[in-house]
Amino acid sequence: MQEKKTSGSRIYKVFIYVALIALAVSIVVPVFWVFVASIKQNSEFYGNPWALPAGFYWQNFVNAWNTAKMGEYMLNSVIVTALALVILLVVALPAAYCLSRFYFKGRKFLNTAFMAGLFINVNYIVVPIFLMLRDGDTFLKNTIGTQFLLNNLVVLALVYAATALPFTIYLLSGYFATLPHDFEEAAYIDGAGYGKTMVKIIFPMAQPSIVTIILFNFLSFWNEYIISMTLMSSSTGSKTLPVGLLNLMQAQQSAAQYGTMYAGLVLVMLPTLILYICVQKKLIQGMTVGGLKG
Repeated sequence: MQEKKTSGSRIYKVFIYVALIALAVSIVVPVFWVFVASIKQNSEFYGNPWALPAGFYWQNFVNAWNTAKMGEYMLNSVIVTALALVILLVVALPAAYCLSRFYFKGRKFLNTAFMAGLFINVNYIVVPIFLMLRDGDTFLKNTIGTQFLLNNLVVLALVYAATALPFTIYLLSGYFATLPHDFEEAAYIDGAGYGKTMVKIIFPMAQPSIVTIILFNFLSFWNEYIISMTLMSSSTGSKTLPVGLLNLMQAQQSAAQYGTMYAGLVLVMLPTLILYICVQKKLIQGMTVGGLKG
């Protein structure tokens, strides 16, 4: 009987290892291929697609950055992502702390409302958001003679933060609820108020969880396409990196400039890879510490 259990355990481990290796290969190989393709000259794409480049053709990145305006689009994405993260954290951190640590009238309703927001796919409400902003622009134009709700990076960042609020509050509330009340009570005894206790005691303890939230939402905002394309629809207005990348891919495919196209893809992927390398330890802590405390 023991031998059968041991044999079954070995088969299960082999299956897990094979599955993990297959998943890793399916992710690493395409990413590596994009990096390799980004430094190829255009003539090299008509031979073996898996062949290594003859040299490092960095002009692809220059063309993507300057000619295709990927540098401008990247700056727009940095502004929108950073601003959205700031707005999100300023709202979500105190809200999650209050919902998880205090009991007040309406708390259950707010928790239920935020929980319901988890099941709303933002892609389904993009059109209503667009219509509201368009009507708001019409009202502003008729009232003060100007409009600024559509094709506005700040408004786009605000929409990003609002759509990420339910998920963020849900995760932070779950983590805050696992923290013992002893630290807060000690702070209150020493004369600290609610705000100072939250900022000086609770938030530093929740740093791994906050880093996890920042990384997840950074990836979501950085790679978001549907909302940006809808709310930044002006042909002459600002665009974020994913929208600019789509325009680049369409233009370069018709012009058969594949190296420039893949260089644009690398410019989109590189910041996310760098961020993950920088915060991977905090990310692992944030995903495991809640379970350890429970």
